[in-house]
Amino acid sequence: MSKVVIIYGGNSHRSRLKALFEKTEAHFKNEGHETSSIFVHELPAEDLITANFASEQIKQANEKVENASLVVVITPVYKAAYSGILKTYLDLLPQKGLEGKTLLPLVLGGSFGHLLTIDYALKPVLSSLGATNILSGAYVLDSHIERAEEDQFIISTEITERIDRVLNLANDELKKG
Repeated sequence: MSKVVIIYGGNSHRSRLKALFEKTEAHFKNEGHETSSIFVHELPAEDLITANFASEQIKQANEKVENASLVVVITPVYKAAYSGILKTYLDLLPQKGLEGKTLLPLVLGGSFGHLLTIDYALKPVLSSLGATNILSGAYVLDSHIERAEEDQFIISTEITERIDRVLNLANDELKKG
């Protein structure tokens, strides 16, 4: 089966973003794909801020991206764009580091006012890194993800169905390749 890497652009594991990550990871594992993750906030901050391309942890993260057929980018919306944490990592990918890969953006925002974040903020930077097969992905309102006990989350039925559709489309792309 294919290799999938999930780039988590949030600043914590306690965010509603975690629900999107867990659903995505479980989906691709259940489909038999080898799944790995990059939690950008766990990479060395100094390496991210100083653009330390020689960092072993950055090299290991980049290797996960290089070896993946599908790259899932999960990010919250901050100030009408993807997170700055995510940007610091994307800046450390090789210039054509996403060439030949399928990309699936999943974005969590606070209002419909940021609905076009995928198209006007995230897709251009992914394209500049060589991505040509960027799936439409999904924009999810954080109000559709309920916080439960012990850092667990419940995604509304409507959103679960929508996310399942985009994850299945991504899985279909993997089967083609």
